[in-house]
Amino acid sequence: MSSHSTSPAPRSSPRARRRPAVAPTREKLLEAATEVFAHKGYYKATIREICRRAGANVAAVNYTFGDKLGLYTEVLRQLMRTPERARITAALDSAGSPEELLRRLIHIRLEGLCERKHFDWAFNIVMHEFSEPTPAMTRVVDEGMRPVYERVLKAVGEIIGLPPEHETTRLCNNSIIGQVLFYKFSQPVLSRLQPDLKLTPEQLDRIAAHIAEFSLASLKEMARHRQKPAEDIPAPATPNVNPDSPATARNSRQPSRVSKEKAPEHNIHD
Repeated sequence: MSSHSTSPAPRSSPRARRRPAVAPTREKLLEAATEVFAHKGYYKATIREICRRAGANVAAVNYTFGDKLGLYTEVLRQLMRTPERARITAALDSAGSPEELLRRLIHIRLEGLCERKHFDWAFNIVMHEFSEPTPAMTRVVDEGMRPVYERVLKAVGEIIGLPPEHETTRLCNNSIIGQVLFYKFSQPVLSRLQPDLKLTPEQLDRIAAHIAEFSLASLKEMARHRQKPAEDIPAPATPNVNPDSPATARNSRQPSRVSKEKAPEHNIHD
């Protein structure tokens, strides 16, 4: 009878047993990085400060995200994955007309811009991007922003009767976006010029409705003007002249100013 020797089961290394859970570390790094990047921007932020705030080892960034740019890119992606983003997707899928789509998106965007803490971080990071662009923003724009932007271009083009890629369509779309962004960019000044402008939910509803009405009225007028035949466009108005008026009579009695030279006098004796 032969005896079979059994080898002992392999033990996990002490390093593997001590390795922290990835998910909690990942979330803590993202939360700390969002705050640091919002305050300092990508280039002035340091991995050491982010890890200190997250209570993580400096090597955790490379292990979880690859490098600093990978961490920053994921922060930007996380900021795009908000309840506002889900509402925008729902609006794009359910809007019955271009006008309804614009109304919904204006309201969602304005409300999202004026959220408290969460958007302040996103807003500050985008401001840093304006002054010191990074490669990460291009990726995030292509992944998250471009599909919505192109869908809105299509809606604007349908209202004014032009292709989405037409310059006028793009200018109109940019003007609508500018009206929404105005209330975030100008908030420090507006709060002093209009102390009653608190951007409460009720006020945001009224502002969004105004932007939508103002924008749609302009778009529809542009469409109407484009469809109007050239002969129907009125010529510039000319002043009406009454030939029997005293002013007309006085003007008719005045000598002509074509030539101010007097005709030569002839001597009857010549």
